[in-house]
Amino acid sequence: MDLATVIGLLLGWGAVLAAAILEGTELAHLVNVSAFVLVIGGTFGATMVGFPLKKMIGLAMVTKNAFFGKAMEAGEMIKQIVNFARKARRDGILALEDEARKLDNRLLQTGVQLIVDGTPEEAVRGILETEVLSMQERHGESVAIFNAMGGFAPTMGVIGTVMGLVHMLGNLSDPGKMGPMIAAAFIATLYGVAFANLLFLPIGQKLKAKSAEEVAVYEMMIEGILSIQAGDNPRLVETKMMAFCSPKLREGLNLDESSE
Repeated sequence: MDLATVIGLLLGWGAVLAAAILEGTELAHLVNVSAFVLVIGGTFGATMVGFPLKKMIGLAMVTKNAFFGKAMEAGEMIKQIVNFARKARRDGILALEDEARKLDNRLLQTGVQLIVDGTPEEAVRGILETEVLSMQERHGESVAIFNAMGGFAPTMGVIGTVMGLVHMLGNLSDPGKMGPMIAAAFIATLYGVAFANLLFLPIGQKLKAKSAEEVAVYEMMIEGILSIQAGDNPRLVETKMMAFCSPKLREGLNLDESSE
């Protein structure tokens, strides 16, 4: 589980509720079913107009990745590819064919299989970079959906507020009810702004960040695969991949053990 996502959302929503309580607001006054239906239903409806139905149906799985998606470990990937380099240098590059079949990572499996098959370097790079670009586009569509919902939600809230004010103006014969009715009308705006800034936009940003991290690891993997194909020694393979890593990660890896 991504603790940053969970803690961040709990902290954000908790801050809103805490502020309301400190102001002396009764939490029951913040509950408005009709406003909730309008904001959530309207937001999803408007978003569906702009995106394919297939993408909207798969939104639940995409959202799950923001909470439970496993981050790719660059350090472990470096060690695995360096081990492949060591094996290829000792037994020949064809010895990696059996290893490729056991791999769970699709890009790494494809890359290793391509170099085992003797595919030219330019073709290997082109195929793998196309895979990464395709992945980026898929991730970008998911991010765009959440960003769109973050844009529509406040507008739906304003629509709900205007509808509430229209209803209030139609009942001016009872001035005693104007205060509660105005307050209820603005609940829709509160919902729209809150869902946009404390749910939709943060999740979109999280997915964007995860995608960027994954792309960086994949670019590192491509360099490692091509380095193996070029016949570089394991230490050079590792050095090329380490160039993509932060200083902290470099210090955490044991160069002597992984590149002997």
